[in-house]
Amino acid sequence: MPIGLVIMRWDIKVSTEILTKYPEELIISDETLMQIYAAHEYTGEPGMISLLVGPLNIASYYTGREKPLYIILLLNLDEDADAYEGGLSDISRVIFQNFEDDAYLEMIPFLFQRLSTYPNLNEEQSLAITYLDSVNRLIINRLREEGVITKSELKIWLKDRYREGFFDVDAILMELIKKEIIKETSVKGMPSELIFLINDLFMIRRPPIKLLKNPVERGLPERFVEEYNVAIRNFFQKYRPTDEDNTKILDQVIADPQIYEILKLLRISIVTKNVLEKLRKKGVDDIDGGLKKLWNNQMIHVFQDTKGNEYYALLTDFYNSLLYPKYMLNTIIHQYGVKSKSEGVLIEYLNVLDDNYRSTKLLTEEEE
Repeated sequence: MPIGLVIMRWDIKVSTEILTKYPEELIISDETLMQIYAAHEYTGEPGMISLLVGPLNIASYYTGREKPLYIILLLNLDEDADAYEGGLSDISRVIFQNFEDDAYLEMIPFLFQRLSTYPNLNEEQSLAITYLDSVNRLIINRLREEGVITKSELKIWLKDRYREGFFDVDAILMELIKKEIIKETSVKGMPSELIFLINDLFMIRRPPIKLLKNPVERGLPERFVEEYNVAIRNFFQKYRPTDEDNTKILDQVIADPQIYEILKLLRISIVTKNVLEKLRKKGVDDIDGGLKKLWNNQMIHVFQDTKGNEYYALLTDFYNSLLYPKYMLNTIIHQYGVKSKSEGVLIEYLNVLDDNYRSTKLLTEEEE
């Protein structure tokens, strides 16, 4: 578990300046801040460095000379600083998007909590954070249309489209490669590396199947079973998937560590408030706030018996995962027909997709 978070900038008049830190009682010396500043100056590039200063294990992310900020994560000595690089890159853009009016200041505790869990996120949470990032969405949506683009063209296009603050294209692409959403490769005759979409993100609400199989065994009194079935049926008769709805759930539920803990419990059990209170041991401080968000997102249904006992049950679950982009075959055929991409690039894309399909199929067979 990280020790704390510091947001620093360099001011030529006052040297290093701490803009905010979390927790408030965190202590870091001016000498250490100067060492961090000097280490970034030595590399001269935006991005993360890691260093040991006395008993401190530090991961520091520099946003570049255009709008220089230093986002400093203090770690325990046994923690791997590199494991936090993607998380630091992620929260740096959140801070920039909310920097001008100081709105980021009240977000720091939440961002620190999200960053602290980053190395241990499961695929569902990791993909949620990936898709919530506006630069990632721009890249993914562009690749959904074209499938492949040169790295140099992508960089120029992103700088034209994204004007909300700092972003490090190479760091972003590296994270998307690690998560097996894109692949970067070279093709003879092309002036720049190519970026291929190899997996898309699939997101949708779905019924809470485990609970519906036997709601009584999962904790729901028998008298409410029919009402539960009707409530779920009514919801999904009207439900139409939208990107806006998906993004809202990813942001307010899946990517929020505390609310995600509530969701995990509700996926396997229909519970009373007393049972939910036990989640405080897992760091869920605001049970009522979490339930309110789930209610506002139409994800839970509440039953109340004659004694006033309340039972909380999932109305709708949510599913997100990587999806092999089979639809890209039609895109490749179209591009070949209109000559919008060179034959060599399209052949390479087919090879990349084939390799990805074979490795995915092999992995699936091994899991079975």
